Amino acid sequence: MTRLDTPYELTSDQIDFYQTYQFIKLKHVFDADTLAHYNEVISRQVAHMNTVTTQLTERDTYGKAFLQLFNLWRENEAIRTLVFSKRLAKLAADLMQVAGVRIYHDQALFKEGGGGITPWHADQYYWPLSSDKTITAWIPLQATPLPLGPLEFSAGSHRIVEGRDLKISDDSETLIAEKLRVTDFKHVIEPFDLGEVSFHSGWVFHRAGANLTDQTRKVMTVIYMDKTMRLKQPTNRNQENDWHTWCPGATVGQVIDTALNPVLY
Repeated sequence: MTRLDTPYELTSDQIDFYQTYQFIKLKHVFDADTLAHYNEVISRQVAHMNTVTTQLTERDTYGKAFLQLFNLWRENEAIRTLVFSKRLAKLAADLMQVAGVRIYHDQALFKEGGGGITPWHADQYYWPLSSDKTITAWIPLQATPLPLGPLEFSAGSHRIVEGRDLKISDDSETLIAEKLRVTDFKHVIEPFDLGEVSFHSGWVFHRAGANLTDQTRKVMTVIYMDKTMRLKQPTNRNQENDWHTWCPGATVGQVIDTALNPVLY
């Protein structure tokens, strides 16, 4: 547990890799004991918060992709300790090459056994944020081989503008896949070892395969933004909703400095 605030020292090559491709996978970010503890704690909290009762076969593509619970840090002090970890926050700041980061929000993404794909998308479609200095830590709570549906990346695809206006859907899977098919961006599909964590920017395109097992793929995520991030005028209904949900009281054009968005590093 002491690793939560122990710095993870990046090499210059790792920082350069992230700056070039806008994603990176880092091994040994957390040890087995830490992950076992949070697997148990977060699983209990997800079970407590989850309100989805429909069968997988009755859900749409988004609903089949995962159970999604938000801002667990506000509900559980133990989870708050992980989400506010200086180790993660410093990694986020160092990879983005910014002086410090705030939390935007956290979310648990539990892909049930038999769950469907997570379609191609770029996260920042949903966010009313004024710059691209955003990053998500994707933290598997168990080793994640390919049959469990680990996160996949189109390396360097943040340079593509087409597809940024698509929410997660069948359309985003089809249209973005077609666009990426005719580019030179490498499609990275790899398992995650126990303790391996990925970081990706808000505009890099990514997806996840279906969960082909009868086990739940359990992932915790934390979304960070530059501590000087300003709220932009929302350009779609999802951004409007995110403004009032994750940074209520923030003012368009001003730094997002609310009680829900503290500086973590």
